[in-house]
Amino acid sequence: MKPMVGSVDGTGAGCVASRESVADILERELEPTIHDWMALVEKERELIRIPLNYEERTGHLPQLLHDVIARLRLDTKAQAPISAAAGHHGDLRHKQRYTVADVVNESRLLQVCIFTTLHKNATHIEFGKLLPDIVTIADEVDAHLKQQMLCFMAADAEEKTGAEVN
Repeated sequence: MKPMVGSVDGTGAGCVASRESVADILERELEPTIHDWMALVEKERELIRIPLNYEERTGHLPQLLHDVIARLRLDTKAQAPISAAAGHHGDLRHKQRYTVADVVNESRLLQVCIFTTLHKNATHIEFGKLLPDIVTIADEVDAHLKQQMLCFMAADAEEKTGAEVN
């Protein structure tokens, strides 16, 4: 963290605020971000029609967020690994009777929560890296969604093939 001179009230009157990377903020705010996500999910009629407890609904999020944080800390030239956790999550949501739209909606809500977390911590962010980090977050969450959908659709095709055989 680098100390920066500034002020919360905008006057520049000599208080020192420390700056954090987006990855550090997301790591520090992991649990509150998950709770905020759950609060948004509970407002979505399409999502809550599927009766799941807190762990069943949020169990994938710590690993997914850790993957986002790891991606933010990667060298920009490094290739991000494909997330096995995302694939598992797509398969799990299929078994839980989610629709494709439900999984996409969960992913959208996650991005909203991540960006809201960053907004809440705006006074602590290293602004020079903020926009590239936002692009990285969106790319990583979308890459997770793609992997989820590939596994979801594979499970769906397998289920349909099994039903046709019987």
